[in-house]
Amino acid sequence: MTACATPSPKVESPTATTAAGAFTAEGRISARRGNEGVAGQFTWRHEPPRDTIDLTSPLGQTIARLEGDGQSVRIERSDGRNDAAQDWDTLTERSLGVTLPVAGLSSWLQGAPREGTQFTLERDARSRPSLLRQDGWEVAYAYGEDDAPRAARFTLRYAGIEPIEVRIAIDRWQ
Repeated sequence: MTACATPSPKVESPTATTAAGAFTAEGRISARRGNEGVAGQFTWRHEPPRDTIDLTSPLGQTIARLEGDGQSVRIERSDGRNDAAQDWDTLTERSLGVTLPVAGLSSWLQGAPREGTQFTLERDARSRPSLLRQDGWEVAYAYGEDDAPRAARFTLRYAGIEPIEVRIAIDRWQ
C-alpha cells in the first residue's frame, strides 16, 4: 500500500529566512481584483534595498516605472503623472487598482519567504517550493521542466474581502 501512496509535502514554518540578493527578472504579469485588473510585461531589477519595476503593455508600450526602497516608493506613468507613497501596497492599490505585494515578491519569486513574518512552505518531491503561505497570500509555484531548479510560473492569491489573484510568468532571470 505504501508504494502507491503519494508522499506528504514537506512543510516548514519558521519565522525568518533570507532569499538571494540582487536579480533581474523579465516576464508577464496579470493581476485582478473583482472586475479591476491589469496585465502586461515587466522588467524587475531588485538591488536591495532598491527595486525598479518597468511595466509595459502586451504590445510593448511603456505603462509605468515603479521605484522604491524600504522608506518610500513612487510611480512614473507614461502620461507624465507621478505618485508617491510610503509602501508598495498603498502605491500599487492607488495607482494600478490592485494591490501587488512587491515587498514579499522579491523573496517569493526566489522560492523563499520574506524575512520577519510567519509562513508555511510546502515542498515537492524534489524539495523545491510548491506552496508558500505568508502575510495572507498563498503563492503556488509551477516549474517549466521536471528538473528545473527555479519556478517559471507563479499564482498568488489573497483571500480578503475582495480576493486578489496575480499570475506571473518569468521568461528570463539574471
